[in-house]
Amino acid sequence: MDKNTLVGLLLIGAIFIGFSYLNAPSEAEIEAAKKRQDSIAFVQNQKAAEEIKQEVEQTNSEEVKIESPVYTELTGNDSILSIEKDKIYGAFASSAQKEGKHIVVETDKFRLTFNTLGGKIEKVELLDYLTYEGKQLVLFDSTSQFNLNFFTKDSKNIYTDELVFDTDAQDIKITGSDSKSISFKLNAGAGRYLEYNYQIKGDDYQLKFDVNLVGMNQVLDNRTGEMYLNWSVNAPNQEKSLKSQHEVTTIFYMYKGDEVDDLTATSDEKEEYEASIKWVSLKQQFFNSAIIADDFFSKSRAFAQTETDETSSDYVKRMTTALTIPVVGTEIESFGMSLYLGPNDYDLLTTYENGLHDIINLGWGIFGWVNKYAVIPVFDFLDGFDMNYGIIILILTILLKLVLSPITYKTYLSGAKMRVLKPEINELNEKYKDDAMKKQQAMMSLYKQTGVNPLSGCIPMLIQMPILIAMFRFFPASIQLRQESFLWADDLSSYDSIFNFPEGFSIPFYGDHVSLFTILMAISLAFYTKMNSSMTMGAASEGPMAQQMKIMTYLMPVMMLFFFNSYSAGLSYYYFLANVISMGQTLLIRKMFINEDAIRAKIETNKKRPQAKKKSGFQKRLEEMAKQKGYQAPKKK
Repeated sequence: MDKNTLVGLLLIGAIFIGFSYLNAPSEAEIEAAKKRQDSIAFVQNQKAAEEIKQEVEQTNSEEVKIESPVYTELTGNDSILSIEKDKIYGAFASSAQKEGKHIVVETDKFRLTFNTLGGKIEKVELLDYLTYEGKQLVLFDSTSQFNLNFFTKDSKNIYTDELVFDTDAQDIKITGSDSKSISFKLNAGAGRYLEYNYQIKGDDYQLKFDVNLVGMNQVLDNRTGEMYLNWSVNAPNQEKSLKSQHEVTTIFYMYKGDEVDDLTATSDEKEEYEASIKWVSLKQQFFNSAIIADDFFSKSRAFAQTETDETSSDYVKRMTTALTIPVVGTEIESFGMSLYLGPNDYDLLTTYENGLHDIINLGWGIFGWVNKYAVIPVFDFLDGFDMNYGIIILILTILLKLVLSPITYKTYLSGAKMRVLKPEINELNEKYKDDAMKKQQAMMSLYKQTGVNPLSGCIPMLIQMPILIAMFRFFPASIQLRQESFLWADDLSSYDSIFNFPEGFSIPFYGDHVSLFTILMAISLAFYTKMNSSMTMGAASEGPMAQQMKIMTYLMPVMMLFFFNSYSAGLSYYYFLANVISMGQTLLIRKMFINEDAIRAKIETNKKRPQAKKKSGFQKRLEEMAKQKGYQAPKKK
């Protein structure tokens, strides 16, 4: 081989390698290919059926012509179709039809549209709720998928949503406490069948759903000992803010040990279940579709996945779950489940006693406790008077502030004491400005003599924090506020807007609208922070902490203006009321309950008293902190 030939071969090889690299599939193409693997068996069977069809056609073309060509063609196609069905579906071939029929069941709560193709609920409309645009609220529609997947003894890979179920059900309306059982059967011949049985009540969002197997141990491949339930919901856009729905629409699930977990709502995620599953909820902002096992779903081949299409304005997110149903292999067996198709109403979900209420984020720890046992009961009590929700929020805020008024008084009293001591503290700051150790010792001595604890004002404020944070969780999660109007706000569960920017224009981190409740909240926060800082920081108005408080006085309202602009109008309204009422309480306490002259006299009296030898807990903490920094407390003479 000469040199030119060798170089030519190398160049050809390089070209092939480069061509392969440049034409390699992208990540998106790889992902798409991965999704197609779920139905690969079906595709392979279709190809096999096509080959059989071609063989039959070829055979027919070689046969002797018959006088009736039309009849020959029909007979040939029927034979081909029968062979195709047998090849793909085996014992279920007689159910392999292209179209099913729809059956509508309406109750007091929802309208269910069943399809005999798959024997499934194809569409759910909630009758008591509308979308933000005023249309009937659809929980999910025909773009969603629901099927059982299993293997047969003759190696057929069956998906039930490709087969038509038999039923004698007709359109029906169920009301009140009445109930109706609807059965869909997938026949496998010789008295063998798979049955979906739905038990529907007229006044309940939850319905019973059983999968019954009769004689299927002769059909199913019992080596796997399981069937696979695949459920995928394309969550429709139902609310005012699509962005807010993206942030809370996700999948929740409960493990066998009552542990509830969920997928990250702010990004797409896929996660395999780590243990047996009790229930799975495909949760949207105010509604959810859940499947609950009477016993438990097995964990094998089970997963949850969310996918967001940012370009769609009709749908929020696709949520998919795969669950495994254990199969024993007896002549007759059943796997019981329930379906919840309704609102995320905390009180309602609690009545089912299955932990489904945990999908509502009321806050963790003490914050959730405050909502569950304090805020929600009071809110429900006020709701019973049939008042506008804006008035209910006002009354709720006043009641909470009255309960917290002793804490507010303690906070203000501590601030008043520090203001009285301000001249002496300023003197110590000036006297020991170059000696931090002596200044701290002098401060400790002053606090001990006067009986003032500078931290006493912080503790009451910390006690109020759980309520503030609890309300932050309560209002966005409260379905009672959904589409309830007040003043200029048309929906207290979403943002209010007095001005919308031109379409396509949005201020980064602010949004495409102007919320008046947020502006009022920010202004009231600025005034309250200024008033509160002058009350609590009077004794140290010249120090670095005072400078930080001044910065926060102006910075915090601006931050809240950006943060709350797209948040619940009910929440901004509550914080606005809380700030205004707090300022009123402060002025009232200052005028009627606090006498700074009396406080000054008491402090002077404390100075003259013989000091107890026992050190206060606060003094001990200060001295320990000083020792850690290398300072030594002055010895008594």
